Amino acid sequence: MKLFRSTVLMLAILGVAACSSSSETTTTSSTSALSAPSVTEAEPTSTVAASAQASTFTAEVWADNWFSLYVNGQLVGEDSVPITTERSFNAETITFTATYPLTIAMITKDYKETDSGLEYIGEPNQQMGDGGFVAQFTDTATGEIIATTNGNWRGFVIQTAPLNSECEKSADPNTECQFEILEEPSGWTSPSFDDATWPTATVYTADEVGVKDGYDTITWDGNAKLIWGSNLNTNNTILWRIHVPQL
Repeated sequence: MKLFRSTVLMLAILGVAACSSSSETTTTSSTSALSAPSVTEAEPTSTVAASAQASTFTAEVWADNWFSLYVNGQLVGEDSVPITTERSFNAETITFTATYPLTIAMITKDYKETDSGLEYIGEPNQQMGDGGFVAQFTDTATGEIIATTNGNWRGFVIQTAPLNSECEKSADPNTECQFEILEEPSGWTSPSFDDATWPTATVYTADEVGVKDGYDTITWDGNAKLIWGSNLNTNNTILWRIHVPQL
């Protein structure tokens, strides 16, 4: 009888061990099944990377008198005629690569002989100059114009002169003409910069700006407008920004 009981007890122990082994195998299999979807979930990463590939663009710009162009915080080109040139009216075509979305930032300057804001100082035609510029941007792969200057651009004037326009014919404008110079805001060309408080551009006609050499060498899109600050004569240096989303 003792031998029979021992045999039964041994069989019971072996049965428990077998059940335990089966349970462990099932758990391991379940863990493997749960980890499998992670491979599928990672696949969209390649799609995101593909959509972030750089594209090539062409910028066409006419400015009275000078400009520099930044895209996504990087300088990509500027007017080939120095701002120190008294009469510099010319159009420029600049090709660059960038990744959508685009933040286009520009500096535009009207020629001024001194901080008085005047030109031809000491000559019979001593006067305040006037500014203005127009630009359009094309995605070269599609041929589509993806941005033009218009009233939606935001501009921040950092040099204004003369503040007292009656000094225009002064014999000593460098002493009598008042001016204001502001610092460029830190990081203003960056996509993350907040330009919400900057005024929007004022749109002008070709006659108001007095377009000259180079303007007619470009076929301007109907949406490309001549813009400047609120005063063509006294706004001499302006920072500009516009955001272009993925089309």
